[in-house]
Amino acid sequence: MTENMKKDAAAPETTPEKAPPLNAREEWTEFLKTAFIAVILALVIRTFLYEPFNIPSSSMKPTLEIGDYLFVYKPAYGYSRYSFPFGMAPIDGRVMDDGKLPARGDVVVFFNEHTNVNFIKRVIGLPGDTIQVIDGQLYLNRKLVPRETVGLKEVEEGGQKTVLNQYIQTLPEGAMFNIYEESDNGPLDNTEEYVVPPEHYFMMGDNRDNSQDSRVQSAVGYVPLANIVGRASFIFFSTNGKASLAEFWKWPWAIRYGRIFDDVEPIRPPAEDKKAEEKTSGTSLVKDAHAASP
Repeated sequence: MTENMKKDAAAPETTPEKAPPLNAREEWTEFLKTAFIAVILALVIRTFLYEPFNIPSSSMKPTLEIGDYLFVYKPAYGYSRYSFPFGMAPIDGRVMDDGKLPARGDVVVFFNEHTNVNFIKRVIGLPGDTIQVIDGQLYLNRKLVPRETVGLKEVEEGGQKTVLNQYIQTLPEGAMFNIYEESDNGPLDNTEEYVVPPEHYFMMGDNRDNSQDSRVQSAVGYVPLANIVGRASFIFFSTNGKASLAEFWKWPWAIRYGRIFDDVEPIRPPAEDKKAEEKTSGTSLVKDAHAASP
């Protein structure tokens, strides 16, 4: 046995030294670091990619129900000051939009200057379009926008059961989505003729007789492109509101499991779907336009 081998054989085995346990102050510091990183990451995702948004009213039924929680896709049309928390970013107009613009039929979240809160509605009119509602029927550029009768639906409106007419509306480019109408002679069923200004959009709720939208000029009016926060993407959670936060034992029965991961995009024919994808970027899953609301 060589001299080196003898030394190695004689050398005692050593175990790696373990790091001393953290004291209370060090543990608290590590926790704060982790929490800070998590908050920064959440803010980055919320600002630049997806922002959660909950539905507080019935104006978008049957597409969206009270208690739905969805993600708004921020890069859909680029970024504006309202893409950032509290509208604090010093941005004039939109940036990083690559020419992407809202398409008819898109469901978007926008900042409403009349109320200083975010609204969610569907894009019906583009800049330069002429919009009018006559006897409950939508006219776009003085042409009737067809609707197909689905049938009567019993829904809850303001805590009471109401029977509404459900239709499938088809926009000129082919985008299809469900709408509700109480009747064709409500306060917003006969309007003036609206001409959408440049760089503005005309919004309407899918629950046509229960929606404050661009038809109400004093409350919403035409929506500037710069005010659009992003495009509604998909529902990630939904609750029927029958269980409070403290009533955890009721949670499993309050969740609308069938609505989770429902897409918010309208159904589009293949050619229009491709065109919309080129305009707005991102793919969408479509759902059956004849599906009854829960």
